[in-house]
Amino acid sequence: MNELNRQLISMYAKQLRVPTFNQYEEVVRQLDGDKSFDDFLVSLMRTELENRQESNRKRKIRSARFPYSKTLEEFDFSYLEHVSEAQIRQLASCDFIQNKQNVVMIGNPGTGKTHLSIALGLRACMQGLNVKFYTAANLSNELIEALDGHRLLKLERQIASCDLLIIDEMSYLTFNRHQSELLFKVIADRSERKSIIVSTNLAFSEWLTMFENQTMVAAMIDRLTYRSFVLNMNSSKPYRAEYAAQANIATSD
Repeated sequence: MNELNRQLISMYAKQLRVPTFNQYEEVVRQLDGDKSFDDFLVSLMRTELENRQESNRKRKIRSARFPYSKTLEEFDFSYLEHVSEAQIRQLASCDFIQNKQNVVMIGNPGTGKTHLSIALGLRACMQGLNVKFYTAANLSNELIEALDGHRLLKLERQIASCDLLIIDEMSYLTFNRHQSELLFKVIADRSERKSIIVSTNLAFSEWLTMFENQTMVAAMIDRLTYRSFVLNMNSSKPYRAEYAAQANIATSD
């Protein structure tokens, strides 16, 4: 191919926003000699589609704002005492998101609640779904800041538009009346419309230590648990503590 055509292909690929078409020579090299032009075109377009899908997945993962990456492959299921691996694998299909159901993980610290929340969120991103990850503290603070900055409606719309909202660590803080009301509204607005994953160290009976209004707490729990998967993540031997102990032993050796 002459240099003029090479430059024209590059220019048209940029204008048409099909950057993979610049890789046509690589596609040609991978084709057998008896392949037709139709085969070449199909292969080129397939490559473009796969690249776009991969770019889209990466954008969704960045947009989710996970604090770090955790996968199901990294999770040690042997530490689960009340939840089966099959249950987690079923949730990883993300059918619960399509069905607009919630997941609530309740258990003592170090049992993998955050790990599983992130892993399920990543699976959703890989399926092209929109995910947002917050700790309860960060979400309440962002809502208050948006309220003070007259941006609350915009933030609420952004949260409402995501397919899966993850609220991690719903247990470590006491929320004031304004924070409680804003958190409740986010959760209530998603009821039977979009999915939530919530992780907490506290049994539902202890949620009054976080929120002042007993009636609101009851209504929040009702919306979170309706048509939901409530996972008992309590463990007599938290695996995070176990790994920390092993690391200390290795260091002392």
